[in-house]
Amino acid sequence: MDKSYNHQLVEDRLYAEWEGRGYFKTQPDPSKEPYTVMMPPPNVTAQLHMGHALDNTLQDIMVRCRRMQGRAALWVPGTDHASIATEAKLVQSLAAEGLTKADLGREKYLERAWDWAMNYRSRIVGQLKKMGSSCDWDRERFTMDEGLNNAVLEFFVRLYDKGYIYRGEKLVNWCTHCKTTISDAEVEHTEREDALYNIKYPIKGTDKYIQFATTRPETILADTAVAVNPDDGRYAGFVGMTAVVPFMDREIPIIADGYVDMEFGIGVVKITPGHDPNDFLVGERHNLPRINILNDDGTMNDNAGAYAGMAAQDARKRILADLDALGLYMGSTKLTHSVGTHDRCKRIIEPMLKVQWFVRMDELAKPAIEAYKSGELRIVPERFGKI
Repeated sequence: MDKSYNHQLVEDRLYAEWEGRGYFKTQPDPSKEPYTVMMPPPNVTAQLHMGHALDNTLQDIMVRCRRMQGRAALWVPGTDHASIATEAKLVQSLAAEGLTKADLGREKYLERAWDWAMNYRSRIVGQLKKMGSSCDWDRERFTMDEGLNNAVLEFFVRLYDKGYIYRGEKLVNWCTHCKTTISDAEVEHTEREDALYNIKYPIKGTDKYIQFATTRPETILADTAVAVNPDDGRYAGFVGMTAVVPFMDREIPIIADGYVDMEFGIGVVKITPGHDPNDFLVGERHNLPRINILNDDGTMNDNAGAYAGMAAQDARKRILADLDALGLYMGSTKLTHSVGTHDRCKRIIEPMLKVQWFVRMDELAKPAIEAYKSGELRIVPERFGKI
């Protein structure tokens, strides 16, 4: 025997023999208890890493164990397109060649994207086989397969016809660099120091003002209310009055809402339903209009009036200078707070109003929740049951 183990003489030969004899293929057999594992499909963004090696080894152990126990054990393999993540990788690759998506154009870019996906898809499958994964490769799927696309479309239409799926205008996490909606799971919250700007609005028909603080003065152009806490005696006389948004001549109500923290700052909050998740909820409670002042690339749109076309940061400086000229800017202080950034490009996330598809989950979630509460479904570790 060789003094050291040579995997090249053993592993490929054995795996080819296992696969050739159909050891991993599974057919429905009424005499056997079924045992099925769906592989969480790896993204075709790059080759597998140690996390995949661990995850798939554990699946392989479970499937092989059940197979040896005489059960109809099926491990279904597949890969995932991971559209946004794949695009990020491809854009990096093009940049190394001195190219952009615009340089290629839509058709050429899609060709490159498919070449990229198929290259890494085949590499991933090869790696899984190299690890000895006992998958039924005849059942391999890719999330962009025609059959899966048709299944998604069919399921979507069925849920829509039943009233579970609907369209609505909601605030989403928007990346102005990638120009796409980002899921909550892809937003990283980081602590940073910013300026907290103190601004005051004139109150219509009086010589009074109401003051508030904000980290984003450019969003005053989208304000549709000013809010105070209903239990805050300092502002009891202000509720029901009307403030005037500078530069826009927009009259907005001063409202009372329990969302306002009396202990933070001076207890007054500007309400911008079109650019803040909490303000969006306040706006729904008080039936406030929603105004979006940003283009998808982060520049100011036509709703920004005289500041349209400017980058948001440039508009901020100009607005502060203009407020100061009117005697409405009261200076700034430092504030450390959590800011959401896109986990890939690291740019700051903008809450943006977008028409989105949503699923009503109350009824759809009931069977799963009941199965968990009854013990039919067990979640490991237990602490994730609440989630």
